[in-house]
Amino acid sequence: MKNRLEDIRKQRGIKQEELALALEVSRQTIGSLENGRYNPSILLAFKIARYFGMSIEDIFIYEEDETV
Repeated sequence: MKNRLEDIRKQRGIKQEELALALEVSRQTIGSLENGRYNPSILLAFKIARYFGMSIEDIFIYEEDETV
């Protein structure tokens, strides 16, 4: 799943460490999310959206697999 997390975080001048602390996850988790190596749980997605005052859909881009 693609996301705009890194762009949004940088636009607001927030470091990965700060975001990780606020969300109670590791900095590595934030890095993995930003690089698309990890998809968040629904709970973490809600926490991220609430932190930024945005909807989940504004941050995470769901693309259906057309081969299904």
